[in-house]
Amino acid sequence: MVLSDRRLVVVAFVLLVVFWGSSFPVIKVALGYSPPVLFAGARTLLCGLLVLPAALMWGGDANLRRDWAVHLLLAAFNVVGFMGLQTLAILYMPSGPAAVVIYVQPILVGLLGYLFLGEQLSTAKVVGLLLGFFGVVAVSVGSFSGASLGTPLGVVIGLGSAVAWTLGTVYFKKYGERLSITWAVAGQFALGGVFLTGFGFVLESVSAVSLTGRFLASLLYVALAGTALAWVLWLGLVRAGEASRVAAYVFFVPLVSILLGVLFLNEALSFWLLAGAALIVLGTYLVNRKQPAIG
Repeated sequence: MVLSDRRLVVVAFVLLVVFWGSSFPVIKVALGYSPPVLFAGARTLLCGLLVLPAALMWGGDANLRRDWAVHLLLAAFNVVGFMGLQTLAILYMPSGPAAVVIYVQPILVGLLGYLFLGEQLSTAKVVGLLLGFFGVVAVSVGSFSGASLGTPLGVVIGLGSAVAWTLGTVYFKKYGERLSITWAVAGQFALGGVFLTGFGFVLESVSAVSLTGRFLASLLYVALAGTALAWVLWLGLVRAGEASRVAAYVFFVPLVSILLGVLFLNEALSFWLLAGAALIVLGTYLVNRKQPAIG
């Protein structure tokens, strides 16, 4: 999947924002019916199984003997690290604040893109990195002050999720060119899903899962739209341009998550949440803005 047509890129970004932004409140709902690790495992394993037929039909030669390490590391970063910790963060925080903290990732991608991919680090990007840091600080202050932003532990877990996703994005940009998009999604999510599901069986009780219609609908939505389709779009967009530029456009995701959380889950808005979201949004804009490089 190569996204080169400008109109196709715009449509892909809009769908990606909608899928990911709506996934946070849907996951929050699902966690009322399932322990977090088992849900993360079921979600990611189902995603891998859904994309696998497409990979077999259209993904070309998988060449697992050559690329097994790439699949394994992508699974470790993007599935076990990012998806696993994302689910735990949403457990300990409202869905909107969790999205704000995790979506500091575009700013981290700008930093690692400079360090490892040779992408330019402009003055605007440096300012953007600092604003993103202060945005996370604002949400953290809100969590400590009891401003309905969850717990400090949730903020720490959310940051861990963002770091894992950042590493996975930069690693894919550097080493994932030889993988087709469908194999990149199917491989990492099948492997990571097996690990998370097995880990869930060890840590949690299967009897704690309540197979209600609401839970099954939530699971299917986040597995198909929020994970499988969204990650095909995401990796296609990463491959189409600079990692930092592509990542910066997804700053709309936490805004969508905040809005949906307020409208449908009665999550509270607070000064610290709005301040943190504004700083992170501005930071991602500056990371994306073209400026003369330093030095």
